[in-house]
Amino acid sequence: METLFNQKVYQEVLRRIDSLTENTKPIWGTMNVAQMVKHCQMPLLVANGKMELTENVGFLKKMIFKLYKPVMYNDKVWPENITTPKDFKVKNAPIFEFERDQLKLHISEFHGKAMNMHWPKHPYFGNFTTDQWGKIEYKHLDHHLRQFGA
Repeated sequence: METLFNQKVYQEVLRRIDSLTENTKPIWGTMNVAQMVKHCQMPLLVANGKMELTENVGFLKKMIFKLYKPVMYNDKVWPENITTPKDFKVKNAPIFEFERDQLKLHISEFHGKAMNMHWPKHPYFGNFTTDQWGKIEYKHLDHHLRQFGA
């Protein structure tokens, strides 16, 4: 599995983001491209310790998430139309260029933390290693970039 901490992968993700325009249409799903680039910022903000999720996760959900956790960073791509957590849904109409630039800034900040040993605990899945965070963030970005043909 690729990782966002690999320089070549990082540069390729930024290139793919730059290939998007405000008129890029999704291959699947209901988000438009501006909503997608805004949505993609949120998991990075969680990893960077700048966003806390508000959805209350009970014991049963935590058990389910524990079983699902390896899927977050394994070698298999995520399926189309997987469920988006409430905290990551974008319902407004963001400005594409601004949100695209913000996404690139958050990716760059995350990429700079390759040697970080103190990651925040994920509210749904618990602790992840640096390697796992790099794979998760890449996998999420790749999922949505594929969604928009980038």
